[in-house]
Amino acid sequence: MNQPVLFVSHGGGPLPLLGDPGHAGMVEAFADIRTTLNELPRPRAVLYTSAHWEAEPLRLTAAPDPGLYYDYYGFPDESYQIQYPVPGAPDVADTAAAVLQAAGIHVMLDEQRGLDHGVFVPGLLLFPKADIPTLQLSLHPSLDPAFHLRIGRALKALREQGVLIIGSGFSFHNMRAFFGPADPAVDKANRDFESWLQTTVELPEQMQREQRMLEWTDAPGARLSHPREEHLLPLHVCLAAADTAAWRQWHFTVLGRQGSCYLWN
Repeated sequence: MNQPVLFVSHGGGPLPLLGDPGHAGMVEAFADIRTTLNELPRPRAVLYTSAHWEAEPLRLTAAPDPGLYYDYYGFPDESYQIQYPVPGAPDVADTAAAVLQAAGIHVMLDEQRGLDHGVFVPGLLLFPKADIPTLQLSLHPSLDPAFHLRIGRALKALREQGVLIIGSGFSFHNMRAFFGPADPAVDKANRDFESWLQTTVELPEQMQREQRMLEWTDAPGARLSHPREEHLLPLHVCLAAADTAAWRQWHFTVLGRQGSCYLWN
């Protein structure tokens, strides 16, 4: 049976794991996502693509024990003591590299880099036992939406082999808006773009869904919601790997801004 595809808005650094009240709605939504995933067949492995790794060519973590990469700064000491001793998945990395190469997408295996917070934060919330082999795929620094849709189409084959694909980014990612003064224009952009995303992932035809994601900058509120698109591109990967309309959606507020997660079955 095919594994599902999941896009998550993973919050601000390690804050979801530190009891931050601004992330309470997100943590509650992730608990419901965890319950939903537990009702489905257990994956053989989990492959993440995270907004926090860009590389040319693409890279895949391939270490048997990948460790963690604390890719954030200025947080409490406990933030750098977080542990997620999940095993790696070198065999899945080999398979993923093969399907990407077959699609004309160059990728290298990386046995040095640890899993960044775009992986271990959702990992701890969704799979707290840390017992499912996990690997991470980088984004491409071109930030080309068409290229990331190609990545998703190639990775689709892994679902039949028991691999759960998770795109870890954020449906809204404007750092000034999170921490700056109230701005009605940004509030509206946030609402409008979230509504556009909800409509897009539910469209009945894959061609329609992909075309809208190709032209995402034309959406209402797009550039105010994503001044730089690295937190949106994991959704491009997911949407192409899923090849169906979204099955479930979760919506919540993080630090006063709307965010969402989407699941395809």
